[in-house]
Amino acid sequence: MSTAEETSGGEMEPWDEVTPDAARRLLVAAVEAFAERGYHATTTRDIASRAGMSPAALYIHYKTKEELLHRISRIGHDKALDILRTAARREGSPAERLADAVGSFVRWHAGRRTTARVVQYELDALGPDARAEILGLRRQVDAEVRGIIQDGVASGEFDVLDVHGTTLAVLSLCIDVARWFNIDGPRTPDEVGALYADLVLRMVGAK
Repeated sequence: MSTAEETSGGEMEPWDEVTPDAARRLLVAAVEAFAERGYHATTTRDIASRAGMSPAALYIHYKTKEELLHRISRIGHDKALDILRTAARREGSPAERLADAVGSFVRWHAGRRTTARVVQYELDALGPDARAEILGLRRQVDAEVRGIIQDGVASGEFDVLDVHGTTLAVLSLCIDVARWFNIDGPRTPDEVGALYADLVLRMVGAK
């Protein structure tokens, strides 16, 4: 059976890969606390309290606060990479694959905005080894999008002078959705995803 925890922002966060239940509850509490207060302002006591547990119980599952952030960041980046890799390797033209990649990536950043804010904006709080691991995943994320754009340029479907710079712009555009998206706002995650897919196709001069 699929297990999910609901954040205070009203979004359902699936954390099926996190077991046992106590570890999952602590991770969801950490996501909320880091998103609300920032990593450095959050204490392990804050996290344990949100999870309805004692600080001592937290250390049974996570040795440090940084280990929690690393686990959140790793799961989030793995999910982001999976979303983009699936879109990049589907059948279809470069325009279709890029629209799918952007739409799916944006929907995740909108629908899972609390998690996405932590995943995308707390990287500098990680230690050198954990940070290097996450940066490696980010390079893979970049490579998936860049590959689609390069395919479009090679086929003559896209008009892009700077593939590297355009890839960075596309990813930045998608990621920023997590910062401003409001579930009570005028657009749904699906609508924002469709809008951004159209905008990105215009950016690359899709024919």
